[in-house]
Amino acid sequence: MSEGVVTFLLTKLADFLVERGKNLAGVECEVEYISDELEFMTAFLRLGDTMEDSDPVLKCLVKKVRDAAYDTEDALDNFSLSHVSDRGHGIFSCFRKISRSIKDRRARRRIASKIQSIKSRVISVSESHRRYCNKNNIMIQGSSSNSIPRLECQRDALLIEEADLVGIEKPKQQLIEWLLGSKTGREVISVVGMGGLGKSTLVKRVYDDSNVKKHFKFRAWVTVSQSFKREDLLKDMIQQLFRVHRKPDPKGVDSMDYNKLRSVIHEFLQQKKYLIVLDDVWHPSAWHAFQHALPNTICGSRILVTTRNTEVASTSCMDSPDKVYPLNPLSREESRTLFYKKIFQNNTCPPHLKSVSETILDRCEGLPLAIVAISGVLATKDKSRIDEWEMVHRSLGAGLEENDMLMSARKILSLSYNDLPYYLKSCLLYFSIFPVGNRIKRMTLIRLWIAEGFVRGKQGMTVEEVAQDYLNELMKRSLVQVVKTTTDGRVKTCRIHDLLREIMIAMAKDQDFAVIAREEGITWPEKVRRVSIHNAMPKKQRRQVASRLRSLLTFWVADCNYESPARKLFSGRLRLLHVLDLEGAPLKEFPKEIVSLFLLKYLSLRNTKVNFIPSTISQLKNLETLDMKRALVSELPAEIRKLQKLCYLLVYRFEMDSDDRISTKYGFKAPGQIGRLQSLQKLCFVEANQGRNLMFELGRLKQLRKLGILKLKKKHGKALCSSVERLTNLRALSATSITENEIIDLDYVASPPQYLQRLYLGGRMEKLPDWISSLDSLVRLVLKWSQLNDDPLLSLQHLPNLVHLELVQVYNGELLCFQAKGFQRLKFLGLNKLERLRMITVEQGAMPCLEKLIVQSCKSLRRVPSGIEHLSTLKVLEFFDMPKELAMTLHPNGEDGDYLKVAHVPDVYSTFWNNGNWDIFSSLGAKLEDKHSPQLTPRMIKRNYTWK
Repeated sequence: MSEGVVTFLLTKLADFLVERGKNLAGVECEVEYISDELEFMTAFLRLGDTMEDSDPVLKCLVKKVRDAAYDTEDALDNFSLSHVSDRGHGIFSCFRKISRSIKDRRARRRIASKIQSIKSRVISVSESHRRYCNKNNIMIQGSSSNSIPRLECQRDALLIEEADLVGIEKPKQQLIEWLLGSKTGREVISVVGMGGLGKSTLVKRVYDDSNVKKHFKFRAWVTVSQSFKREDLLKDMIQQLFRVHRKPDPKGVDSMDYNKLRSVIHEFLQQKKYLIVLDDVWHPSAWHAFQHALPNTICGSRILVTTRNTEVASTSCMDSPDKVYPLNPLSREESRTLFYKKIFQNNTCPPHLKSVSETILDRCEGLPLAIVAISGVLATKDKSRIDEWEMVHRSLGAGLEENDMLMSARKILSLSYNDLPYYLKSCLLYFSIFPVGNRIKRMTLIRLWIAEGFVRGKQGMTVEEVAQDYLNELMKRSLVQVVKTTTDGRVKTCRIHDLLREIMIAMAKDQDFAVIAREEGITWPEKVRRVSIHNAMPKKQRRQVASRLRSLLTFWVADCNYESPARKLFSGRLRLLHVLDLEGAPLKEFPKEIVSLFLLKYLSLRNTKVNFIPSTISQLKNLETLDMKRALVSELPAEIRKLQKLCYLLVYRFEMDSDDRISTKYGFKAPGQIGRLQSLQKLCFVEANQGRNLMFELGRLKQLRKLGILKLKKKHGKALCSSVERLTNLRALSATSITENEIIDLDYVASPPQYLQRLYLGGRMEKLPDWISSLDSLVRLVLKWSQLNDDPLLSLQHLPNLVHLELVQVYNGELLCFQAKGFQRLKFLGLNKLERLRMITVEQGAMPCLEKLIVQSCKSLRRVPSGIEHLSTLKVLEFFDMPKELAMTLHPNGEDGDYLKVAHVPDVYSTFWNNGNWDIFSSLGAKLEDKHSPQLTPRMIKRNYTWK
C-alpha cells in the first residue's frame, strides 16, 4: 500500500511542477529532490508491503516513508488552496488582487519552509533505507514479487483440513468424473475460488482417491504459490515422477537449466498416462511455465489446476472450457455442520448459544477457513456463558490480531492482497469504508475511485474504462464478489467477503488510509486520510486532524433521528477534502460550508431532502461528480456552467406506480448554454424546457456517454436528432415525451452513434425509426407508449447483440410472431399493456437463448404463446395482471390446458385479479410427473423487476 501512496504522490508532484513550478522559486529543486528519492524507494516499498508484518524495523521505515509522502501531499494541496482565484470587478477587485499578492508571498514562504523540513526527513529516511538494504543484503533493482520469501503455507493449509469432511462430496465426485472420463487427449481441469474455500483440500482428496490412483500410475503434486522458481518446481516434478519407477533422478538434474528440465519431463511422459496437480497458481505466466513440459498425447492424461484467478482458470482450460469448476462457499447447513463439529463433541449446539452461533456464522459467509478459525477460538470459551461468545462476536475484527488461528486465516487471505499491483491495493482497501452487508453500486464505486486519484487514463481508454478494468481484475482474482448483474451482463452491485473486509479495515487503519467511525464522539487518528461514518454523529475534531482529511463518507439508516449533521461535520475546517458523500444524510438544505471546499472533486447529496443548489457552487472548480439522485432539486443555477471539470451530473428522482411497476422520472431544468460543460460524460435527466436551443446545446457535449432527456415534444425532434449524430461517444440514450400521447419524432438520425448499447424511448411514434435496426452494438432496448400499427419485431429481430427487450404499450396489433432465426442472443423479453394482442407465436429457432419472459396487462391474451415449448433455455415465465382464463390453462389439472407446454420451465407464475385481490398460481420447478399433484395454492410473491 505504501508503494501506492508514494507512486500516487510522484504523479501528483510531476503534475504540480508543470502547473505551478514557476511559483515555487527557491524550492523547486527541493521538490525535485524529494521526488527523485521517493521514486528510488518505490521498489523497496513493494518488498516492504509484503514483509513489514514480520519485521518491526522494516515496518517503522515504511511508515516514515509513507508519512513523508502524506506530508508532501498536504504541502502541495495547501499551496494549491492558497492560489484559488477570487475574481471581482472594479475597486473591490483591485483590493482583492493586492490582498491575494500578499497572501501568495506568505504561502510561498510557508511551503518553502515545509518543503525544506520534508527534504531533511526524506534524507534521513533515505539513509536508513540504504543501511537496511545493505545490512539485509537486499538488491533494490531486483526487487519484485518473485523475490519475496515463500510463506510457510503447510501449517496454514492444515487450518482447513478438517473442512474436507463437509460439503466436499459433490465437487469431489464431479472432479473424479472429469478425471476418469473417456477422452483420450490431454485435458486440463481447473478449480477456482477465493482463498480459504478449501480448493487444495478438495483436490488433495481427489488426488488421493483410490480410483484415481489406479487410473493414473504417474502422478505429481506441485505447489506453485506466489513466488516460485520454475527450475526448482520442475526438479521437484522430476523427482516425484521418477520415484514411481524407483529410479534415481537423471544424472546432472541439479545443474540443468529450464529448457533442459522441461525436455526431460516431456520425454519421460511422452507415452504415459499421467496426472499432474499444479496447486495455487496465481498468474497465467506460471501456467505457461509448465504447459509445454507436459505432452499432449492420446494417453488420456490430465492436469488439475487450483487458482484464485479466473483468468488462470480460463487460460489453462482454453481447450476444455467446460472443465472449470468454481468452488462456492458452504451452504448454511454445511457451515453449521462444520461449526458444530469443531466446537461441540456431540455436534449439537446448546439452545442458549444458537442465536449467537447463527450471528457468527453470518460473518463467516460459508468460508471454511473462517469457520474453522473462529470455531477454534470459541472452542476455548466457556460454553455455559453466552457473554463470552457475544464478546467474541463483537470483537471479530480485533480478534484477527489477537488469536493465532485467526492470524493464520488473515495470513492466507492477505496473500491475495500482497500479490496485487499497487494501484489495485488502494482500490481493494477502499472496500473497507462501506458498512458490513452493504451492496456497493458499481458506478458509485468507480466514480469514487476516480475522485480519489486511484485511476489514471490509458491510451485509447477513458478513466472510467480503466477503472472498470481494475474492478474486473479484482473479480478475476476472486477478491470482489458480484452481487447483482443486469440482463445485459453489466455488474450492478458487488461486495467483498466479510472476513476479507475485516482484514482490509485493519490494514486501512494501520496505514492511515481510512478509519471507520461507528460510535458517537469518536476521535479520528491524527494523520488519517479518509473517514467513513456509520450511523454516528462525530464530535468536533481537532483542527490539525480534520485539516488532513481527503475524504468524508457517511452511511445513514433510513430512520435516522439527527436533525442535520452539517454543523458538526464541517466544524473542523475540512479544507483539503476531495470526496464528500452525504448520501442519505438527514439534510433539508444545501450545507453552505460545502462551497468553500475548493479542492472537492466528488459531491453526493443523493437521497436527501435538499431541494436547492446555490449559485456559489461555481466556486467548486475541481468538481467532477455532482450526484443529486433521489434528492428534491428540480433546477440548477446558471453558475453550474463554470464547473469545467464536471464529468457526471446526476439530478433526478423517480416515483413508482405500485400496480404497474412503471417508474415516473422527474429531472431538472438546465440553465442556458449547458453545452459549455465540455467534460460531461453522463447527464441525467435534463428536462426539455428550453426547446430546440437546449437540443442544439446537447450536441456540443462531445464527451457524453450517457444522456437522459425528459418532457420531449414533437417539435424537438430535428434538433435532437442533429445532436445525437454529433455525440459519437454515446453509449446510452434515454428520451421520454412530456405525455404518453405526445409524438417523439426521431426519424432524422442518418448516422447514429455506432457504439450505442442501451436505448430507452418513451413516446408515441408514427413509425419505428429506421436507424434503430442498424445499431449493431445495441444490447438493451426499451420502448414505451409507441402505439405502432406495424409489427416492431420485423425491424428488431436481426439486431446481433440484443439481449434485453421491453415493449410497453408499443403495438396495436393482434398478433406478434417471433420468427425462426430471430433474436438470436435475447435473454429477457417483457411485453406490457399490448391491449389488443390476442396471440403470440414463437417459431422453432427463434430466441434460442431466452431465459426470462414476462407478459403483463395484455388483457386480450388468453393462452400462452404458441410454440413456447421451443424455448428450451427459459428459466422464468411470468404472466402478471392477465385474464383468469390464461391462469387456468396453466393449472396441472386443467382440461385442454397449456401446463405441459411450460412444464420444462423451472419457475412459472400467473397473477390475476380475483374478487378484489391479487391471486397468483405458481408452479415452481414443475415436472411432467406433477400432472396429478394436489391443486396449487394461490399466494402472493414479490416481483423483483421494474418496467423502465
